[in-house]
Amino acid sequence: MGILDIVPAGVITGDNVRKLFEYAKEHKFAIPSINVTSSSTANAVLEAARDIKSPIILQVSQGGSAYFAGKGLANDKQQASITGAIAAAHHIRVVSKAYGVPVVLHSDHCAEKLLPWFDGMLEADEEYYKVHREPLFSSHMLDLSEESKEKNIATCVKYFKRMAPLGLWLEMEIGITGGEEDGVDNTGVDNSSLYTQPEDVYDVYAALSEISPNFSIAAAFGNVHGVYKPGNVKLHPELLAKHQAYAKQKIGGKLELPLFLVFHGGSGSTKEEIQTAVNNGVVKMNVDTDTQFAYLCGIRDFVLKKKDYLISQVGNPEGADKPNKKFYDPRVWVREGEKTLTERVKVACQDLGNVYQL
Repeated sequence: MGILDIVPAGVITGDNVRKLFEYAKEHKFAIPSINVTSSSTANAVLEAARDIKSPIILQVSQGGSAYFAGKGLANDKQQASITGAIAAAHHIRVVSKAYGVPVVLHSDHCAEKLLPWFDGMLEADEEYYKVHREPLFSSHMLDLSEESKEKNIATCVKYFKRMAPLGLWLEMEIGITGGEEDGVDNTGVDNSSLYTQPEDVYDVYAALSEISPNFSIAAAFGNVHGVYKPGNVKLHPELLAKHQAYAKQKIGGKLELPLFLVFHGGSGSTKEEIQTAVNNGVVKMNVDTDTQFAYLCGIRDFVLKKKDYLISQVGNPEGADKPNKKFYDPRVWVREGEKTLTERVKVACQDLGNVYQL
């Protein structure tokens, strides 16, 4: 039995998202969640998942959503981010079935100041639900980790009550992911904030489980966005075992790993750290910095190698009248970035054990 015996290909929603994560937790693997900013990057990620016959998560950030719609659009009221997120969702929905893999369509970190973006996506989910009986997205993330625990949980509860009837999964963050990404700068936070306590994680579980089982928790264990010099980041994924043990004690039952956990800041992590996290119930790991660089590498190497063919439309080392269109056509050099991005996504999947799972 494989995942396609449990959930269909294409964008999945509702209980199918939970079934996918349950299967991953039971079989000790996790699924990388890759930030996409264009149809090109989205297609490259889907290509990787198809090649290794595995499920995949595509996510859009607030800034990435705005870029998807176009940097020329105003975004003073999050209108570009809302438009771009919706455009990305429709594109991914249309093409994902052709790649033959289950896809979780997710929105990334949403701090309190970005809630208008979240509201806009939810409205699109509700409109889509009226027609299709499922939401446009699979899941959304609320990152209110900068707020008090009480406000964080209360806001998540408020939104989850609206999301659950649509079949939307909620990912929330308790504890802070350090570093800087997409305009959110946590480089100066107190070190203790980077390590969530089991009691706090359980408080989240207790509040959200009364609404629906379809939620995950991004508990901090020293996570930092980006890639840093080895030794500068102290990850302790073994702490996640304490969250699971504490929750099991409070909940009871037979499940050793009752929580669905998320690993933020996966770029630059060691294979050992990743494996420990997966063993402790992580079912999703965010990867962005490494895949951004991978996309650049293919384009960079092509430009450096073919630079003599890219100076002008006509004229190259083969002759003054030789045309260069087959080199400067965006379908050529952008494709080189897609190739290297695809290969990096495959590595992320392999690190997480997410290969040949269909």
